[in-house]
Parts: sequence; structure tokens; C-alpha cells
Amino acid sequence: MQTILDNTQEMAIRHQDSDTGSPVLSGTDYSITRVLDLASNSMGIVSCFAILAMVLMISYEVLSRYLFNEPTSWVTEYSLYILVGIAFLSAGYAHLCDSHIRVEILLNYLSEHRQRQLKQITAWLGFVFSVLATWQMIIFVHSEFEGGAKAWGLLATPLWIPEASIAVGLGVFSLALLSEILKINSIPNRWREVSGLVLLGLMTVGLFVIGVKPMPFFETSLEQGTVLILAIVLIVAWLWSETKIALFTMIIPLLGGFFFMWGEGLSIIARGGVIAVYVLFLMAIGVRIAFALGLAGTFGLIFFLPFSQLQVIAERSWTSVNSFAFTAIPMFILMGAFLLRSGVSSDLFKVLLMWMGRFPGGIAHATVGACGIFAAVSGSSLATAATMGMTAGPEMIKNRYSPRLAYGVVAAGGTLGILIPPSIAMIIYGSLVGIPIGELFMAGVVPGVVLISAFMIVVLIWSIVQPNAAPRGQQYTWAEKIKALTGVLPFLVLIAGVLGSLYLGVATPTESGALGALIAALLCVNKKKMTVRLLFDALLETAQTTSFLIIIVVSASIMGYTFDYIALPKTLVASIIGTSLSPGMVIAALVVIYIILGMFIDSVSMMLMTWSVSVPLVTSLGFDPTWFGVFFVMMIEIGLITPPVGMILFVLQGMSEDADLKEIVFGVIPFVFVFLAVIFLFYLFPELVLWLPHQMSGVS
Repeated sequence: MQTILDNTQEMAIRHQDSDTGSPVLSGTDYSITRVLDLASNSMGIVSCFAILAMVLMISYEVLSRYLFNEPTSWVTEYSLYILVGIAFLSAGYAHLCDSHIRVEILLNYLSEHRQRQLKQITAWLGFVFSVLATWQMIIFVHSEFEGGAKAWGLLATPLWIPEASIAVGLGVFSLALLSEILKINSIPNRWREVSGLVLLGLMTVGLFVIGVKPMPFFETSLEQGTVLILAIVLIVAWLWSETKIALFTMIIPLLGGFFFMWGEGLSIIARGGVIAVYVLFLMAIGVRIAFALGLAGTFGLIFFLPFSQLQVIAERSWTSVNSFAFTAIPMFILMGAFLLRSGVSSDLFKVLLMWMGRFPGGIAHATVGACGIFAAVSGSSLATAATMGMTAGPEMIKNRYSPRLAYGVVAAGGTLGILIPPSIAMIIYGSLVGIPIGELFMAGVVPGVVLISAFMIVVLIWSIVQPNAAPRGQQYTWAEKIKALTGVLPFLVLIAGVLGSLYLGVATPTESGALGALIAALLCVNKKKMTVRLLFDALLETAQTTSFLIIIVVSASIMGYTFDYIALPKTLVASIIGTSLSPGMVIAALVVIYIILGMFIDSVSMMLMTWSVSVPLVTSLGFDPTWFGVFFVMMIEIGLITPPVGMILFVLQGMSEDADLKEIVFGVIPFVFVFLAVIFLFYLFPELVLWLPHQMSGVS
């Protein structure tokens, strides 16, 4: 609870213009933003309790089924509805915490004043999409209520009830965007602020007057509601921001409209290119990735379909996340959040340090091993990199390791978090493609072990070629080493609980994640770290991360609908097959494409942008979709450590005073080449990836 209050106070601090030094927020703005932030923070609190309830419900289902042979009929359905609520109701809070990611290549080269101007423009564009999505979702909920739609499950839940949480969440998301705009607006004038709020209120009334039936704007592809939203937002942008900001806020969607109108008469592949170019343009100017995908998808719905189908925005907001497999995401995020705060990862590193520290590059070897074990229970590459960056990085620097080797090995080891199960990226991939999550998890085990071994070989060679880069560590007695092994026991319990239950078929990925979160929470209690503040921090982190991931899934699904409608994947597959390219050349081309995309776009967004095209392509060439899932995740891992947008690189740069970004980049380059070599190995011997999943299917 205190976290929420601290966040609200921080959000309400007055910002100052870097050029003039004058306050950007007026007294009226301060009170307005506090009210707007209160709505988002309140939903954050609701999401915390929802996540806690979800963990307890799923754990109860496992215990009830296996201890008393009394499976429930309601946990699965209610857990799914809670996930939907968490994802959307916490979207506003996640936005206030700046969790919704954007590509900052252009922003980083601008002055602070120019950055603020561009952020205002992109915030207005995001606001347009969020209001449009809210309006469409309200219409969708109304139609579901009028039609009496019910879930297919045993409970026959009226669908408008869980769907209403999406409408509320999107509405609160819009308020969070307004709060952001007010905090960085450049014309602090009371009458302008009040006038803008009045106009936004009139826009809301106007949308209700238009009603639930779409009405075309004269004889164009646009609907009256869409035009009303654009017109009011542009006027309010002029009232609250500089004229040039309002002008660019108008020009960007207008240019997009003309661009898509021009693309209507082009070939299918060219129309796909139009969508891709507009998405990349929006990302390049700093539009948050979820909004970039959503806006491009919306233009596709308006111009590339026989008639405007904006209701797809609402339908995809519900159907794209209406999958029980996604409920595993918050479970594993929460488990990682507890582990990060429990301190057991430091104990694990100390144990490995005692056993391996005297070897050439011993501390670096221990780092790789610790990353692998931590990855096996956290599911997050950023959490793995951050944890090891706080423990292993300073330890190596203290022992006079080269900063390049120290932070290069931490960065490379951090990538194991989304390959070694549990993996959030694999959960998303499996849900999209329709592959059992447990099968994908098992497919990541052998590649993870191979990568760990390959990283250790790099460290060994590095320490032999440059002995000064990796001095030997302290020597410990056998008695001290054996006594220290107790530090590994918590991870062994977690691995047995999570992976063991999956391999034996005792629990689903979601259930194993919930049990893992409970075990991780008990570890916090055992280490005397558990407090109300720690519990809320972990729950809030889970809500934030879950929300931004799911919002991107929804936006990518909207864009993917247009891709599917114009038959882009099918046409692209037929075109590539017609060129008689060998499967190896296609895979090589995908490697190059993903390396380039990974330099600019975050990992999850890259997956969601491309899977609808790449998966049909590779499966048509005879590749196993499970094998390609591992390939996909490995290419995402490379993106995490390739500049200029390698997220792990920036995490380590922010945590380290001993190495700048250049040193970290040079340190990680050898590991990137190892990645590529291992990918080539798996291409030559796909059974290395598929053997364990096949064994698992034999067991089940």
C-alpha cells in the first residue's frame, strides 16, 4: 500500500522546463493529475489482491486434486478471468511506472526539451488509440450483454462480466495517458486545462449519443466516432500543448491514412510492407510499442478490409488473451520477484564461488552456473541479469577481473532466463502457436545446458589467452565447500517442484508456477525477509510486467488480424517456396532479420510482430514448430544483448560503475558468436532440441 502512495507522490512532483526553469505543471494540474493517478493506483491495488487470490486458488486446485481426489470445476475459468482483469486493470498503473516500453533510439539523441515535445506527441497518439479501444470495448460489452453470451465452461458465466474489466481497464489506461500529458504539457494555463477537460467530457457524451451502431463519416471508410475522437483530441492537444505539437499530432495519423489509402491497390506483400513500415516509423519516433502495433493494425482494419471493422479491436482484446496458458505468466513473474527479494540467489552464487573460484576464470564459471540455475526457476532474463549483476559483477571486479569479461559473462548468462524453463517467452509462443507449454519447456533444457557449457568454454579460453583478465579466486577447504551446499537446497526444492511436476504430468505450467511462487514466498519467510511492503512490491511488479506483456499481445493480435485477412502469411510462404530457396537459406535469412530487429526492438515485441509470418513459413518447409520455438527464443536472446536496444546491456550499465556500455558490448560479442554457432549446431542436429520433449510425451 505504501508503494502506491509513494508512487502517487512521486508522480505529482512538478516538472520544470529544462530551457526556462519554470514549472511545467500549474496548481490546477497538480490536483488533476493526483485524481487521475488515484484511479490507476487504485486499480494497481485491486490487481495485487487479484494476483494473490489467483495463486491461492490454483494452489488449492492442485492440493484438492492430488490429496483428496476432488478437482474443482471453477478454478480454471475464474483464474482466466482474473488474468484478464489483472492485465487491463493494471495497465494504467504500469503506465505511470513507465513500464510500457518504447524504442528510444531517436529520443536519446535529442535535447531534454525536444524529448519532452516528442513524448507529448507520442502520448497524444497513444491516447487516441486507447480512447478508440475503450469505446469499441464498451460497444462490445453492450452487445455481449444484449445477446446473453455465456462461456462454454461448466459455470456458463455471462461473458460481459469479465469483458467489462477490459473496458474499465482501458478507460483507466486513457486517464493515465492524460496524466502523463498534463505532467509534461508546456502551456500551464487554467482556462485551457479546464476547456480541454470539458471538451473531453463532451467527446465522451458524443460517443454515447452515436451509440453502439457504427455510422460512416459521409461516404468514407471512417466512422463518425473515430472522426469525433481525432477532432477533439487534436483540439485539446492545441489547448494543452504547443501549436507545433498539436500540428504533428494531426500530421502523423493523416500521413498514415494517406499511406494506407495508397497501399489499398498494391499487392498483398506490398500491403504487408505498408503496415510494417508504418509500425517501424511509429516505433522510431518513440511511440510505445503497444500503441505502434495497435495504431498500424487499426489503419489496416479501416483501409485494407472491404469495410471498416473497428470492432475487431474489442474482439481481439478479449479473444487474444482468453487462453488459460497465459495464466502461467503472472505465476512465474511472481516467483521470480520473490526469489529476487529473498536473497537466496546470493547464497547460490557464494556456493558456486567456493567450488569453482580457484579454476581459471572460476568466478566467471560460477556466474554462468548461477545464471543457469536461477534461470531454471525465474523465467525472466532481465531478473537473471539484474540479480547476477548485483552479486557476480562486483565480485569479479573486486577480484581484478577485466570489466569486459565480468559484465560480458553476466550479460550472456542473463539471456538463459528465457531459454531454460520456465520461460515467459515460451509461454507466449506456445499460446500463440498452439503447442503444449510443458513440451516447449522440456525442449529448452538441453539447449540451455549446451549454451551453459559453451559459455564456460569461452570463459576458459579467455582466461587462458588473457590470464590477467581472470585471476584465480580464494581457495576453500572441502569442509567449507560441503557445508556451503545447503545454499543450493532452496533452488533444488524449487526446481523439483516446478520442473518435476511438469515432467511427471502432475501439474500444468500454471499450477507449477503457482506452487513455485508459494515456495519462493516461503523462502522469503525462511530468510526473514517477508514483510507487507515486500509482498506488495512483488505483487505490483507482477501486475506491471503482466500488463505490458498482455497489452502488446493484444495490439499485435489486432495487427495480425489484418495480416491474416489479406492472406499475407500464405502469400509470403508461396512466394518463398516459389523461389526454390533451400530451408537452410531461409533459416539463415531469418537469423539475419532477427539480429537486425533485435538491435532496435525488444524481444517480446519482436516475437509478436513476426510469428504470424515466420511460423507458417518454417513449418511449410518441414521444420518442427517446437524446434522453431527454441530457435525463436534463442534469436530473441541475441536481441537482448545486441546494441543499441539490448535491454540486458542497459540493465547492467545502470547497475555498474565499473564499466561503460562500450566495455559491456565488447565483452558480450564473443558470446554472441557462440550463440550463432549453437544455433547452427541445432539446425544440423534438431534431435538435440526434440529428444527430451519426445521422452516427456512417452512418460505422459
